[in-house]
Amino acid sequence: MQIKNLYSLILLLFADYVNAQTQGTISGIVTDVKTGEALIGVTVRIPDTQLGAVTNLEGFYTISDVPTQTVSLQASYVGYETQNKFNIVVRSGGVPDVNFELKEAATQLDDIVVTANPFEKLEETPLSIQRLSAEEIATYPGGNNDIAKVVQSLPGVSTSVGGFRNDVIIRGGAPNENVYYLDGIEIPNINHFATQGSAGGPVGLLNVSFFEGVTLSSSAFNAQYDNVLSGVLQFDQRDGNNRNFRTNFRVSSSEAALTTEGPLFKGDKETSNTSFIASVRRSYLQLLFQVLELPFLPDYWDYQYKVSHKLDDYNDIILTGVGSIDNFSVNVPDEFDPEQQASLEQVPVIQQRTNTIGASWKKRFKNTPGFMITTISTNHLQNDFIRYEDNVNEEGVLFRNDSEERETKLRYNYTRFSSDWTLSGGLSFQRVSYVNSTTDRVNDFEFVTDLSFNRYGLFGQVSRNFFNERLGLSLGIRADGNNFTKDGNDVLSTLSPRLSASYQLNKTQRWSINASIGRYYKIPPYTILGFQDNAGNFVNQDANYIQSDHLVLGIEYLLTDASRLSLEGFYKTYENYPVSLTDSVSLANLGAGFEVLGNEPIASVGLGRTYGLEFLYQKKLTNKTYAILAYTLFLSEYTAFNPDSYLPSTWDSRQLLTFTGGFQFGNNWELSGRVRFLGKTPFAPVNVEATNQQDTYPVLIIDYSDFGSQQLDPFNQTDIRVDKKWNFPKWTFNVFFEVQNVFAQQIPQAPTFGLARTATGTLIQPQRVVEIEEIANSSPLPSLGIVVDF
Repeated sequence: MQIKNLYSLILLLFADYVNAQTQGTISGIVTDVKTGEALIGVTVRIPDTQLGAVTNLEGFYTISDVPTQTVSLQASYVGYETQNKFNIVVRSGGVPDVNFELKEAATQLDDIVVTANPFEKLEETPLSIQRLSAEEIATYPGGNNDIAKVVQSLPGVSTSVGGFRNDVIIRGGAPNENVYYLDGIEIPNINHFATQGSAGGPVGLLNVSFFEGVTLSSSAFNAQYDNVLSGVLQFDQRDGNNRNFRTNFRVSSSEAALTTEGPLFKGDKETSNTSFIASVRRSYLQLLFQVLELPFLPDYWDYQYKVSHKLDDYNDIILTGVGSIDNFSVNVPDEFDPEQQASLEQVPVIQQRTNTIGASWKKRFKNTPGFMITTISTNHLQNDFIRYEDNVNEEGVLFRNDSEERETKLRYNYTRFSSDWTLSGGLSFQRVSYVNSTTDRVNDFEFVTDLSFNRYGLFGQVSRNFFNERLGLSLGIRADGNNFTKDGNDVLSTLSPRLSASYQLNKTQRWSINASIGRYYKIPPYTILGFQDNAGNFVNQDANYIQSDHLVLGIEYLLTDASRLSLEGFYKTYENYPVSLTDSVSLANLGAGFEVLGNEPIASVGLGRTYGLEFLYQKKLTNKTYAILAYTLFLSEYTAFNPDSYLPSTWDSRQLLTFTGGFQFGNNWELSGRVRFLGKTPFAPVNVEATNQQDTYPVLIIDYSDFGSQQLDPFNQTDIRVDKKWNFPKWTFNVFFEVQNVFAQQIPQAPTFGLARTATGTLIQPQRVVEIEEIANSSPLPSLGIVVDF
């Protein structure tokens, strides 16, 4: 009733102004994809209308008097492939620039228009690659503006089932097997309250208002990327507006965010060579959780910024950064509840700070097609993670990990285009600093680490097209090393070749077959390398790089210029996976909880394999509808010390189905929905007897020897979202209403254990751990959000 009243109030307030502004402006720059040069005289138009423009001497275009609705854009130029862009929302409050990078057509045939594939493909990554546009990200149903949730609509991508988590799991691999890049600058994590040694967390920390697009590669990785086994996520940030100041304000059920952008040092010029975009975001989840009397309070801030400067026609510099301030504390409910009491006793207390800052210089060559990119960056993680015997009074430390990680990185990448050839190569250097003070009373570990060492890498990649670009081949090779681990300087042991191929089966480029094979390496987390025994020895210094071999084969068919079908088969194997000497379990099964992964002695003896089939149907926004339907059938399993005993992994749900789609009505109304299904997922049960005998509570002892004998029920959830936009003179107002778990499906979770208590909460003596009766967690979760652009 309150939501209905609020919505009625909004309509009443704006009743006289709904049609006050019905036009907006679209602008952007068109360049050559290889040289980066501005293209003059390119026709940019809105199909099926008379609206369009031609680029000027700087490659810039502006289309005025565009109706405030969702449109498509088409850029065409003689000798180049025609390119379409979809789902561009025109607002009176300003539209982010829509830029095009056009590719030369292989042949120019009479009366034939060569249209670029609307679904991104790269020479070195012709398959296992997906891209989402800015609008697809911003209006994703059930995502709550969280990019880690948005990418879960893509094939082969899932998250950990149950719990307050936001892990990105790709094709049955562990969450820490992915790497993340922000405009080419690596960031170690994309979540608040990150699991140190892994990569997941409960809430994303990147602001979706920044993004021009997000690209996911789940295999066939370019040789420039190191330390990746499962996925590369590239976040392309847009430049700030170099003509006018713009502001975006967003309020949702859990946070408020302010983003501003504009030109710097513009003076009286029409445009500036320097622009900025910056944001700050504040959570009020802790207030909501306190009202609901939940036993923990997540409290966070984050910030993000980018400054772009054009030195001249050939040189560009960007400065970008992102950071977070996180506090995770406990809250004592007024009334006793067995499940909440168990959570209150078992959750950790976390204080975490993260920061990444980087600068990138891109130089395009004057006399030869190509460019070089030099980046320098530093990232910092400060993590104080504590488990108390008494969380409420913060007494009796059972486990404490007070640590800092810092990486300072230098990367150089040289790319040159020569006829049908693309040649690239480069190097990377990192200075690593890891400081850790650990107390672990349960496993009797206590040490202080102060570790510094160097990491380095070299790579090369060569790609060529044959037969009028019907056949594409790409060969890459990479080697990495470090001066800390026992065999770290043996770069031949990390030599990682990769080969990919793509063939267009017909001249219209509708059908294509794609394949790749490659070897990839990842250095163990610093929590593993920096672990010491009680005598101060680095007992994991002989740890090896984790190795993964990929084999992928796929076929793709373009149904229309805006839709496709694809089917891919993949097979991944692992060697040298760290296995815990304490629990005799592969660390591939861990990292999706509130913990510190790898702070223990290990042996690099684990094996693994994941394999399966992926089906994808994707339709860009045309005729008012868009959709992504993805189904993955797979198996994921790892060994511990017995190389012949493969056990199902924590991520082995066998089936993964996702559907995301929407329909745009007239007058700027949009309805969208998301459906997710995961099959039964294995988990390791709690050893109640050992927990009671060893008196470790609130730390529960997990029986990893019984891993896979029990499974969570299948996960099924449907989310819906409704958006409505109003356009006024120079500003836009958007309201969205979404409901997560609209059909009240039960969310599967492992059994909860806590101390035996009476109905009023009094402890039963002698103390013992018991299973707590499961409480239904199937309620729909409605939320309301507001976005203002001006």
